[in-house]
Formats: sequence, C-alpha cells, structure tokens
Amino acid sequence: MNIMIVDDHADMRRMLRNLVCVFKGASTRVTECETGEQAVAQYELLKPDCVLMDIELGTMSGFEATKKINQLDSAANVVIVTSHDNHIFRTKSEELKVKGYVTKDKLFDLALILHTINS
Repeated sequence: MNIMIVDDHADMRRMLRNLVCVFKGASTRVTECETGEQAVAQYELLKPDCVLMDIELGTMSGFEATKKINQLDSAANVVIVTSHDNHIFRTKSEELKVKGYVTKDKLFDLALILHTINS
C-alpha cells in the first residue's frame, strides 16, 4: 500500500508514519508532504492509495488540497487527520467526500479506516 502523509509538523508526520507501518506493515510505502501544494504535486506523480491530510497547513489548507486532489482523481482516498473536532470541519469534510475524519487524540481510529481502503 502507498500512503501519503500531509502535515506541517515533522513530529506528527513521523508518528503517523510509525502508526501506518504498525497498521499496514513495514512494506507500506509512505510519502511525506509538509504543504498542501506539495501534496497536490506529489499526488499527481505518485497516485497513492490513501492520503492522510491535516487541515491547517499554511497557504493552502488541507480542504483546498483535498478539493484539488479530488479534481485530479475522483476516486482518491483522503482521510482528514486533525486536532479539530467540530461540526463545521466535519461537515466540510463530508462535502469533500473524504473516506474518514480522525482526530489526533484518537489516531488508533485510523486502523479500521486503513483496513477498509485497498485491503
């Protein structure tokens, strides 16, 4: 499985990478991006099986990057991974038809989502 992690904090990317390897196995290929712009550019090149997308990324939000990725690939599997657990962000995520919404205080919820994607 190929997974792209998009988060502006290196420690969070490292934590997500470690969890992904636990959940999906050490043979999982992981690409890391720090910005939404990088994510869109890398998605087009790599076509990962799943994108773990933070919302707050800087100049291009995770929502905007997800919208652009969905325009490139209507079958993209984007999972929002965020610190924010609020109705507005969840509604926006549903509108973007993401595959899941996981808060950073409940990262083990990713295991089930990742299991359903490309299992």
